[in-house]
Amino acid sequence: MGVATAPTYNRRESASLFSRLRTPRGQADPFPIYEELRSRGEVSPAPWSAFFATSFEVCDQVLRSRDWLEPDRHWREKQGSGTRWNASSSREMSHTLAALNPPDHTQARRAAGSFDRAAVERIGLTVTRATDQLLDSLAERLNDGEADFVALVGDQLPVATIGDWLGLPAADWPRLRQLTHDQVFTQELLPSASQLASSDAATAELRTYFVELVKDRRANLGDDPVSRWIRTWDEVEPDRAKADESVYFLVLFVLLAALETTSTLLTTMTRLLVERPERWDLVADRPDLVPAFVEETLRYDAPTHVISRVAAQDCVLSGMEIRKDEMVHLLVGAAHRDPAKHKDPDVFDPLRKPAHLAFSGGIHYCLGAPLARLEAQILLRQLIRRFPRLTLVRSPTMAPRVAFRRPLNLDVALA
Repeated sequence: MGVATAPTYNRRESASLFSRLRTPRGQADPFPIYEELRSRGEVSPAPWSAFFATSFEVCDQVLRSRDWLEPDRHWREKQGSGTRWNASSSREMSHTLAALNPPDHTQARRAAGSFDRAAVERIGLTVTRATDQLLDSLAERLNDGEADFVALVGDQLPVATIGDWLGLPAADWPRLRQLTHDQVFTQELLPSASQLASSDAATAELRTYFVELVKDRRANLGDDPVSRWIRTWDEVEPDRAKADESVYFLVLFVLLAALETTSTLLTTMTRLLVERPERWDLVADRPDLVPAFVEETLRYDAPTHVISRVAAQDCVLSGMEIRKDEMVHLLVGAAHRDPAKHKDPDVFDPLRKPAHLAFSGGIHYCLGAPLARLEAQILLRQLIRRFPRLTLVRSPTMAPRVAFRRPLNLDVALA
């Protein structure tokens, strides 16, 4: 992977940069801070015993390589009982698809199946219907003045889509959505004690809910995804209790992945659409650019800015010595603005050739990528069809996160 070179700065010097990422200003616009990190090298020491990678080439290389692993259950156990990696929510997440390495990942991914064209087309009908209903509510509120897109659409469409697909009662959707917002803190870059406590509580409630769901579906097998996963796991795991536990972890993963990042994608896409009149006019005049607009949103400000991996063996990454089991935080939010990959990277340009890592890469490429794209494209087409133009009333407030972006509001009005 290269020859080791002396680091250009130490961990103490990187602490101030990271602390700025955790401020409201840094969370609203982290990209100047990313640029400072990139100026110190493609790979640089983090304030703790880990490293940051900021270049597109290095991030892409790590995601595609089998020499880099997920921080799985075994890795987390080695970090010690007093670390954030052994919080109850973190231990629970270590059993989900996103935290598995082969061969466990291979088996779970095969059991999960995929969103083939037929499935996407069926779900598309649900998305179209739900989008129409949500935009009706948005239009009604806009008639009285400004409206919060996040509350009325951005947070609503993903849970309506995945809730309907999984066959979850609509009355449960608001609570599941809130639990997801709280649970994601355990997946943050450096969660606080209070954030971990919120995540632990949310994870426990989600476990109770979905364990009961799997139990009910086993007693009443149908043609829904959960029932199909039960049948699939029964073929490979003779112990029904273990099979049901595997199904539970799969359902939990699907819900968490489908709600949080997709909601951020929808809201960020809409913010980029409404904050510049020329962008709205471009897509309204050329609806064929809808897919490209979505892809450029994923590059320009992805829902997830950090993906973490651990070294499977001692190595050198872009001149930096990294020992086995040491972690590298791939700052994909920075990699997407890498001038070595994209010309004028700070310019939002739907006409550029798509290239991003928003859905990760390699064997962990996002299972739900087709669904996220589907929701975003349908929503964008409906927005430009139904409204003459919307405008941004004020800049959104961002949730206190670094890895998982989340606008708490998006206040819009008719232009």
